Amino acid sequence: MARDTVETHFTQAVAMLEPGPARDPGRPVRDGVALTGEQCRTLFHRQLDSRLLDLAARWLRAQDEGYYTIGSAGHEGNAAVAAALRPGDPALLHYRSGAFYLTRSEQAGRLPEQGIRDVLMGLTAAADEPIAGGRHKVFGHPELAVIPQTSTIASHLPRAVGVAFAIERARALGVRTAWPQDAIAVCSFGDASINHASALSGFNTASYATYQGQALPLLFVCEDNGIGISVRTPKGWVEAAARRPGIEYFSADGCDLAQAYDVAVRAAEHVREHRSPAFLHLSTVRLMGHAGSDVESAYRTQREIKADLARDPLLRTAALLVEAGLESPEGLLTTYESAREHVLRMAMETTRSPRLGSAREVMEPIAPRDAELIARISPVAATAEAREKAFAGSLPENDQPLTLCQAINRTLADALTVYPELTVFGEDVAKKGGVYGVTRGLQKRFGSGRVFDTLLDEQAVLGLALGAGVSGMLPVPEIQYLAYLHNALDQIRGEAATLSFFSRGSYTNPMVVRVAGYAYQKGFGGHFHNDNAVAALRDIPGLVIASPSRPDDASAMLRTCLAAARTSGSVCVYLEPIALYHTRDLFEEGDGGWLAPYAPPGRWAETHVPIGRARSYGDGRDLTIVTFGNGVRISLRAAVRLTQEGYGCRVLDLRWLAPLPMEDLLRAAELTGKVLVADETRHSGGVSEGVVAELLDAGFTGSIARVTSSDSFVPLGRAADHVLLSEEEIEQAARKLLG
Repeated sequence: MARDTVETHFTQAVAMLEPGPARDPGRPVRDGVALTGEQCRTLFHRQLDSRLLDLAARWLRAQDEGYYTIGSAGHEGNAAVAAALRPGDPALLHYRSGAFYLTRSEQAGRLPEQGIRDVLMGLTAAADEPIAGGRHKVFGHPELAVIPQTSTIASHLPRAVGVAFAIERARALGVRTAWPQDAIAVCSFGDASINHASALSGFNTASYATYQGQALPLLFVCEDNGIGISVRTPKGWVEAAARRPGIEYFSADGCDLAQAYDVAVRAAEHVREHRSPAFLHLSTVRLMGHAGSDVESAYRTQREIKADLARDPLLRTAALLVEAGLESPEGLLTTYESAREHVLRMAMETTRSPRLGSAREVMEPIAPRDAELIARISPVAATAEAREKAFAGSLPENDQPLTLCQAINRTLADALTVYPELTVFGEDVAKKGGVYGVTRGLQKRFGSGRVFDTLLDEQAVLGLALGAGVSGMLPVPEIQYLAYLHNALDQIRGEAATLSFFSRGSYTNPMVVRVAGYAYQKGFGGHFHNDNAVAALRDIPGLVIASPSRPDDASAMLRTCLAAARTSGSVCVYLEPIALYHTRDLFEEGDGGWLAPYAPPGRWAETHVPIGRARSYGDGRDLTIVTFGNGVRISLRAAVRLTQEGYGCRVLDLRWLAPLPMEDLLRAAELTGKVLVADETRHSGGVSEGVVAELLDAGFTGSIARVTSSDSFVPLGRAADHVLLSEEEIEQAARKLLG
């Protein structure tokens, strides 16, 4: 629908309104509602500003000065939702939430022009835009408790559930968060989005939690305009999909500001009082199409388009004011023209704002890390008395050398002791202690408030982590197997990793995602318990990927990840090789070569591994074997046999798959001039591709070869041996490289 059609209809319809008898502005704008005339007038102005920003967006695009035209026209009723909430209530907003944002901005004591300018700078990709800094047009502001969302498919709903969960869990634990203790979270989305798996995960998790008696103060707001781009939503579907156990349902005409406000107030009060979720279903319209390039007439009839024009929420709010005798048609039209001129003038001024000028500027907020601060925080320990209590008088440093599994367990216990905001959660992690016993005993020691089981939904697990992290807690979620992570990868790629980027670091998602991974489980379980695909993780900008193989490294690297998350908001994936969890020996049965003593926090050199630093074994000058994970153990075994044949080998454990330890890698490569990359991931898209490319980019002129697992899923039983990297293959490739 062309913008001139919407404007013309509005001005003509307003001119025909019949003024009613004057009402006191302090009294309800009409009988039977709570919205006062003064409130109605204020919200009308914010609705009007939102409408004019949509017109400005299309004008800017026509001048080749604007880059975003998905607008809020027809959804301006969400101003009522903002008015029903408090400025400190965290909000995760739909991309049609212009009126909500402008209302929240004014609620927080800012001038109307400030909110307008925020949006205009987003439209023009201005570098000094206050949230994304020219990286995207999003609704967000750290002073307004509006968390920026780039999602168009409701992938923010699991995070919203996590925010609501964090509000209550932090209060129960006595931990401070970014939100007031009595806050409620709100997230808005469109009717088409309710069908997406991430939305269903959010609804189900909220219902599941409430069903079990857990507090979850969350207001879902569905702005239902009946169409998703060009696909119609069946009538009645939103209400049918919204009615779930434990979630109170409210509905209102989102084009009727007075009704929308009254119902939004009731819904918000229900959530705040009962600390349980509610679903607010607002019936809206969509004016001017999906975006600037959308031609509605290609898939909608003129009758449908005219019906939406008749329900224009801006027009209906104008009618409320005129019929209450609070405004005249002439006065409103004068206000409209004056505001229109003002917004377009501001839009023109915004085009002169500087824009991002270099790759460095663009990438600056992706993964800011203070290496010195991380190094200082990483060894921090609880008091001796607290540690004695946590370990029931049996400190792990006084025990026998530990396995990888035991080292991770003890490190988590130490971390839970020193960080009160840290929580450990996932499928089976509590009473059972995880499939492999890594978290065994932690719930008994630290309580179900800090170590708990979740429902079996990876999107829900990561959503809880996202919400807890952005709220100021330190979540350590577990994904049971690497293969399961792919079910919810966008919660890391599109939600966690992008938040710092699209908020200039104002909002971060500190978390350490523990993932049991890789293969070599002696054929058990097949593909979904043996996954060696990490390419999708390595493709995510700023993500830290830790891959410890030995117990001592596992402990130190976990502390480093926790410190990076806590100090820099880092998103860390901590890959734990399943096959090495309980491994004790290196060369011969009983040699204990894969055990290590526990280094307690406080000993800096033993408890901190800088991100992007490798570990070297041996001092041979003939060949460097570069590897990680399970590859470290089998490469060390292969290297011993090669040494017995007279070759001098060294093994470099990368330890970090992102960022790769380039300085250590290049040094080890140049010491021998020959590099064999032993990569247990796949030939295509595996880690070795990145290693080889980095060496070549760095100017390494020596010989390089690689040996990898096959481009195959991992089959059941001994068939796995045919496609996974073996010691024999490493030896053969090494001999060939050595000549």
